[in-house]
Amino acid sequence: MVTRLAGPQLTQPAIAPGTEPTLAAIDIGTNSIHMVIVKIQPALPTFTIVAREKEMVRLGEGALPKGTLAPAAIARAMATLKHFLILAQSLQVDATIAVATSAVREATNGLEFLQRVHKELGLQVDLISGQEEARRIYLGVLSGMEFHQHPHVVIDIGGGSTELILGDGHAPRFLSSTKVGAVRLTSEMVTTDPISSSEFRVLQAYIRGMLERNVDELRHHLKPGEVPRLVGTSGTIETLAALHAAETQGAIPNPLNGYEFSLRDLREMINRLRKLPLSERQALPALSDRRAEIIVAGALVLQEAMSLLGMETIVVCERALREGMIVDWMLTHGLIEDRLRYQREVRQRTVLHLAQKYKVNLPAAKRVADFSLSLFDQTQGLLHAWGPAERQLLWAAAILHNCGLYVNHAAHHKHSYYLIRNGELLGYTEAEIEVIANLARYHRKSLPKKKHENYRNLLTKQSRQMVNQLSALLRLAVALDRREVGAIQAVTCDCLLDKKQFCLHLKPARSGDDCALELWCLNYKKAAFEAEFGLKVVASLDLA
Repeated sequence: MVTRLAGPQLTQPAIAPGTEPTLAAIDIGTNSIHMVIVKIQPALPTFTIVAREKEMVRLGEGALPKGTLAPAAIARAMATLKHFLILAQSLQVDATIAVATSAVREATNGLEFLQRVHKELGLQVDLISGQEEARRIYLGVLSGMEFHQHPHVVIDIGGGSTELILGDGHAPRFLSSTKVGAVRLTSEMVTTDPISSSEFRVLQAYIRGMLERNVDELRHHLKPGEVPRLVGTSGTIETLAALHAAETQGAIPNPLNGYEFSLRDLREMINRLRKLPLSERQALPALSDRRAEIIVAGALVLQEAMSLLGMETIVVCERALREGMIVDWMLTHGLIEDRLRYQREVRQRTVLHLAQKYKVNLPAAKRVADFSLSLFDQTQGLLHAWGPAERQLLWAAAILHNCGLYVNHAAHHKHSYYLIRNGELLGYTEAEIEVIANLARYHRKSLPKKKHENYRNLLTKQSRQMVNQLSALLRLAVALDRREVGAIQAVTCDCLLDKKQFCLHLKPARSGDDCALELWCLNYKKAAFEAEFGLKVVASLDLA
């Protein structure tokens, strides 16, 4: 038997029963970098916040919409992340998770920045899409509020984007991310201090135009007669709540969770803020110097969103993306069995939804997925050392490998790559989606090559190795269902090291079927496997 291991183990370590791990979650945003450190109590299950850190780094300053992250902003971010990691280490965290959002997503040097963070600080940062950001914000809000099956609209106004979410405590009905954020709008559209009436009107019209489509779509997901409640998260909304409390009550409540204010009060605050120069805004008790620079644009986003939604009041929730990251981590580690348990299957649901959208032959796709996972399991520890996380990526690629047929049969593997890459798969990071898309891309035709742009988009050597090895397994699995009629019932593998052979024993589903086409296709597709693992593929029918 072959005993060598051809790939690193990427799966996160299992949580020992009875332990209460400490987890750090870092959110690298356009305006600020946040960290929350929590103690997880799996038995409940819940988590307790141990520490919070926040630094207004302005990573996206000057980078949006299509620029680069500035050297000074990168230096500030690196220094902040280093400080956060030192603090996390001092609190003896068991794991650190990190995501990057709008500014890094859009910057031409965003991936270079993430690679530098990994190289210099040893921190793996996951880049996530706008919709995935919205999904995790929803998880964070659900961890801190009970929706009682009543529809709620969640709005999160960040530095570079605004997320709108509709849900009732179950699976989100609607997720969106719009490229309007407090930093983006201020840097691109505000040049006067205080803002002039003409700039204010242009800014207001622009925000309204950007939000209208997503608001209309959100409203279409409401059932007749439903009147949702509006929940606001993020620094902009918390700052406006604090400012409102300071002005109306003479004190800022701590915590702000559950604080409410009205659209009418918001309009009055904006009318006052827009007339104040920056120096006077900075003197207000609820505004930090940096927040004062962007508060008018951020408040105007909230005003226009509330107006379009027809919402007269908003309630603050202090949990958002960072807490959502923690809930997602707990779900993926099997630590949640309560009302959020349905979220654990989000990856499977979103893959199957995309397959249905592009008219994939699901019975055939599921057979290919079953063969892929069977080959994966039988060769694990022998030909590769990938774990459950990578196994799930292979399953997703197997289900979606033929989705490109929706566009055209010719070069459909390339169409599959494009559709998967742009399909907004929820529950996955951008790096994971890139792996899935590449696996599907290489289920047929040419092998992975450095000259292929999609292959170069894989960020790490590990990701490229994963695609090389798992796409070779996927090719064999596709061959095993060549006629798409379920001709092969099962496959068993033997690795013969002395003969340098990889033997496949195929059990036909129907007596008398010689499976000639499947055997021919295996012979045609085996070259990728043989080149990758250095073993000759020998297939035979088990007629017993």
